Amino acid sequence: MRHRLAVWFDGVRRSVWRIGWPVTDKDRAAAMISSLFLHIHSARVSRHVLKPTYTFALGLVSGILFIVLSVTGLALMLYYVPYPPEAYRSMKDLQFVVTFGIVLRNMHRWSAHAMVGVVFLHMCRVFWTGSYKPPREFNWVVGVLLLLLTLGLSFTGYLLPWDQLAFWAITVGTNIAAYAPVVGDQVKFLLLGGHMIGPMTLLRFYVLHCVILPLAMLLLISLHVWRVRKDGLSGAEISASPTEERAGVFPASAKTYGLMGLTTRPRASVEARDPNDEVFAWPHLLYRELLVALAVIVVLHVVSLVFMAPLEEIADPTRTPNPAKAPWYFLGLQELVHYSALVGGVIVPTLIVLALLVLPYIDRGTSGSGRWFAPERRLANSVFTTLAVVSVVLTVIGTFFRGANWAWVWPWK
Repeated sequence: MRHRLAVWFDGVRRSVWRIGWPVTDKDRAAAMISSLFLHIHSARVSRHVLKPTYTFALGLVSGILFIVLSVTGLALMLYYVPYPPEAYRSMKDLQFVVTFGIVLRNMHRWSAHAMVGVVFLHMCRVFWTGSYKPPREFNWVVGVLLLLLTLGLSFTGYLLPWDQLAFWAITVGTNIAAYAPVVGDQVKFLLLGGHMIGPMTLLRFYVLHCVILPLAMLLLISLHVWRVRKDGLSGAEISASPTEERAGVFPASAKTYGLMGLTTRPRASVEARDPNDEVFAWPHLLYRELLVALAVIVVLHVVSLVFMAPLEEIADPTRTPNPAKAPWYFLGLQELVHYSALVGGVIVPTLIVLALLVLPYIDRGTSGSGRWFAPERRLANSVFTTLAVVSVVLTVIGTFFRGANWAWVWPWK
């Protein structure tokens, strides 16, 4: 009887996981190839990829934070009512009534803030290592869209607590959107569902935050990861770039990673890659990723237990705080708007987004790809770093150095 049960359970297990626990390199390679989730990695990866100082696992951390946000967000939907003032009461229930509700809300809130910062750093890392260069141009474009979606997700979620902080932050944010010429007022009306923030605004932000933007995010993340899988990570392959291969640095080969060798792709030949530089993804890469995921989860729990997510008084349209500030990731924009609404709120952000989208199609060639701050990319790195530093400085000024009527104040006074 025991033997039959063991055979039955083994049959059930094999219907899900067709191989046993891998003990040899061949088994580990088979496990990576036969699993839907593990197949996002190739069976063997370059040692270059495993260096923590190359990627800092920022892309992986972004993905983990998105999963945490999805799980905690689904749990919060069980208690949240997207209608004022019940929305605010939902927050109070999570804080005082629902078991571990405050931890759940804290994790969702801090994960959202962390994801904005990590995705921004991930984009900086990709630029500073020249990893947007061929054949990864389109994946850079997808990454820029993911950054915009991340900001949109965080912004739409900001209103849901329906407290003073959320209400007036969204008021400032939608006013910035209204500065856009021609369509500004229409965009603001579309977001608000009217001319003022009210029940329709909350409902629209709720649907955007919980359905439309997450679905778009999931679609683009899938495309982003798939392109990473197909194009490979930058770094080791660069030593065998198509340009170098054509120049005779590496021997030409008819065998490629293209489908059955029928397609011409800007990839290195198999012979041009050094087998001694590669290791099996299981366990070398997979165990590192599990360790990073565990570290992220632990840090999020600690932060959520120590630091409470802010919740001010219920939203009151008749009582305007001074100053009314946008969410922190838009404070740099608000600082620019303080000087010029059209230039700071429309022209500058539009030009920056357009520049990021067309960047890989202007900065062609593979020179300096796969290396941090490559000397041959000194000009590009200098310009990008300057813009990144200015963005951070403006955000810090808007956060700590602006008081009533947006006047300069010292934070220690």
